[in-house]
Amino acid sequence: MPEMFHTFLNNVLHNLFKPLLLFFYMGFSVPLLKIPFEFPHVLYQGLTMYLLIAIGWKGGEELAELSAAEFAHAGGFMLIGFITNFFIGILAYIILRHFAKLRQIDAATVAGYYGSDSAGTFVTARGVLDNTKPDPIGYAAYMPVMLAVMEIPGCLVALFLVSRLRRNGMDRRGNMPGEPGYDPHALPDVGDGESEGNGNGHGSHGGAQGHGGTAVVVKAQSTSGTVSAAHTKKKLEESNGSFVSFINWELLHEVFLNPGLFLLFGGIIIGYVGRLQGTEITAADDPLFVALFQGALCLFLLEMGMTACKRLRDLKSAGWRFVVYALVAPNIFATAGIFIAHGYSKMLGLPFELGTYVLFSVLCGAASYIAVPAVQRLAIPEASPTLPLAASLGVTFSYNVTIGIPIYMEIARAVMNNFPVHAAVTGGG
Repeated sequence: MPEMFHTFLNNVLHNLFKPLLLFFYMGFSVPLLKIPFEFPHVLYQGLTMYLLIAIGWKGGEELAELSAAEFAHAGGFMLIGFITNFFIGILAYIILRHFAKLRQIDAATVAGYYGSDSAGTFVTARGVLDNTKPDPIGYAAYMPVMLAVMEIPGCLVALFLVSRLRRNGMDRRGNMPGEPGYDPHALPDVGDGESEGNGNGHGSHGGAQGHGGTAVVVKAQSTSGTVSAAHTKKKLEESNGSFVSFINWELLHEVFLNPGLFLLFGGIIIGYVGRLQGTEITAADDPLFVALFQGALCLFLLEMGMTACKRLRDLKSAGWRFVVYALVAPNIFATAGIFIAHGYSKMLGLPFELGTYVLFSVLCGAASYIAVPAVQRLAIPEASPTLPLAASLGVTFSYNVTIGIPIYMEIARAVMNNFPVHAAVTGGG
């Protein structure tokens, strides 16, 4: 046992100091050292576009190489991933209500973030797998599609829970009966455009103040525009807490056609169709989508480190329980994901590659900072705009890309070694 623990610790420490992660640490240190450096916002947008299209394109090309049986296995795994993240969101809400003691509206919103996934965490994990020495760690070709599919449940969880709260008497400031400040006669807290959050990341929701760091994430990824105060008030009154009537075309468009999903799915479709026609862009010697990928990812992690550090300031009023949740929850959800993936592997009689477990675990253990914030701006103006991002980006993202990924890799390796899957059919996973 001591020898196994020593090996585990050595492997984790080795993975902690990969060049990719060192760029994140460097970015994280910029605000701490008060270095007068601002990452160009337009460059961040360009890097995000590039990374999403690149992973989608490569995934689409590899998806086109799957046999009919492998395609069916992938479809089953995507369904399992969707259901898993939906229940992770529900479980997160229960934990946040009973352990972190958040307002119900804030617990529901944060739960939505954790029921989704993180493209940044996924891309970082893929970079770690691809740069493992002496040989890269393999993973299933359809994992980029899993990234897109597993982003959606968190949005639905947040909308479902908030609809339930509205039906049970939530006031216009997001307070429930029995919570401090509850006023059933309170006017909607949308007296002007500022109250909903503007492009600079400022705004007031239930007494919580936004900070400039929000703009780096939300503004870059959501182009739907700020909903007018009158329109928001009208929507809330018309919905009357009904989940069905609360879902409208504008909201569906934000959930299923947000910029991140559009770029990712677009890349997948282009790669898939192109490969069926005999075109392969993402070959090993491609100068743009392969050779440049690691450099772009390093710059992306530099910016994410700076933003994550700034987000930590928003945790001052959240309490230690909320911080503990943001650190512990990823481990619980990611480990559950590893066992769920292993159970599916055993059911198929098809051994999965280590990288498949790792990527699935980060899709379960990560929290959104792109899709769900956009939906929150549009549909949940009562919730705090700062708490969810402080947890998902300031704590959970930082933890996952530094300590989490190496730990999940070792947990997955231990599960594979101790509970091996004996192949019943030929093919890879």
